[in-house]
Amino acid sequence: MLKEKETVVRRFLIFVDTCVLVLAYLSAYLLNRLIGDSSIPLLRFWLALVFAVPYWCLALYANGMYQSMRTRTYLEILWAVVKAAALTFLLMGTFIFLLKLTFMSRLFFILFMGFSFLFIWLEKTAIFMSSHYVRRQGLNTRRLLIVGTGNRAREFIKKVDQHPEWGFELLGAIDDEPGRGVHRVGRLDVIGVLDDIPGIFHRDAVDEVIFVVPRSRLNALQGAIDDCETEGVVVTIAVDLFDTKLARASVAELDGQPLLHFKTTHAKEWELLVKRIFDFASSGLGIVALLPLFLLMSVLIKVTSKGPVFFKQNRLGLAGRRFTLYKFRTMKQGAQAVLSDVADLQAMTTPEFREKKTQWITPIGRFMRKFSIDELPQLFNVFIGHMSIVGPRPTVPDEVEKYKDWQRRRFSMKPGITCLWQVNGRNNIAFEDWMKLDLEYLDNWSLWLDAKILMKTVPVVLFGIGAY
Repeated sequence: MLKEKETVVRRFLIFVDTCVLVLAYLSAYLLNRLIGDSSIPLLRFWLALVFAVPYWCLALYANGMYQSMRTRTYLEILWAVVKAAALTFLLMGTFIFLLKLTFMSRLFFILFMGFSFLFIWLEKTAIFMSSHYVRRQGLNTRRLLIVGTGNRAREFIKKVDQHPEWGFELLGAIDDEPGRGVHRVGRLDVIGVLDDIPGIFHRDAVDEVIFVVPRSRLNALQGAIDDCETEGVVVTIAVDLFDTKLARASVAELDGQPLLHFKTTHAKEWELLVKRIFDFASSGLGIVALLPLFLLMSVLIKVTSKGPVFFKQNRLGLAGRRFTLYKFRTMKQGAQAVLSDVADLQAMTTPEFREKKTQWITPIGRFMRKFSIDELPQLFNVFIGHMSIVGPRPTVPDEVEKYKDWQRRRFSMKPGITCLWQVNGRNNIAFEDWMKLDLEYLDNWSLWLDAKILMKTVPVVLFGIGAY
């Protein structure tokens, strides 16, 4: 019954979004006629509407906008709409570019995307405000039965009381471990034990039973969960069973088997997909566009020093996977054997090591390193999938053996060509601070953070900041 209700609500929201996009199309058409060409027929850009509807709905679905918004804040809703708009703009722009839809007016496209974002945002704001107002008035509420009498149960009750806009009505608490003389949990009375749950269902209307118990008590809940299943009442089990410091919990399913994940990165699969599509497309275009530069650098390297054009080295990538990294060779032969002999990773960022390393750099290598031209062959690593455009810098296995345990967490995402280290001073940063910047990137990762790092990379490369 609840799934059917969710399906009906989801379809209704998709229908409303479709109507809003039609309104955005008409508004963009009228404004385009007013300030552009007044002779354009109404259905001239019909393909924009045909593709915008599924793209918008897909993007909104990926950001959870067709799920319950009871416990989401307005800023979360706004940010979800912004991300959906950015994804739709990217998909629509790619579609128009690949199919070469020259008849599509740029002015109309910008107006249509602008009105779409504005109207979708206003629609979601109206739904959010109205639903929260209704719930604050005590309407459209869900009646919850809390199982548990410990500190976590008290904290859960307190949190629900602080957010009346969620629309949760707490019926009472169930003592999962009777005999201890517990009569109240926070403001709730204890109205029974686990065996009393079926009787409570018959006496009172209960929408959902939430189990907030210690993990040591989970084995005792099977009978109560069976009772809820028999009565058709929704069961929710609090997943904060372990006190993790960095990892965040998420729930998944494997062929009907529920799984509880703990990940130190909070990237969603669709975000990683967008990141990979961007990496694949940008590296492919970069390789084609920079091919003349590649040929020029290859000739200059060959005629100015002995040795191969490319420097190849084993590096560690995602989860410690080994791969071969490619760079233009910038040093004389034999440099790697001498410079890799360091006992302390901190020594690699000292002025003494820098001076020692500089002696091995070739003249053309100095120029390439100054403007990061030597890094360009890594576009092949990105294209293959070993690396990303943005991510922690890949390190060699010998260095990783000297890592502290907390520094190994940087392998939880693909390494990149540029990163926070690159845009915050590069070789002027101490090794320990470099590791902290990588972990800061992991803890705050988003597509927007990648975009900001890319924008900051441009002046760093152009002016050779921190390079030697």
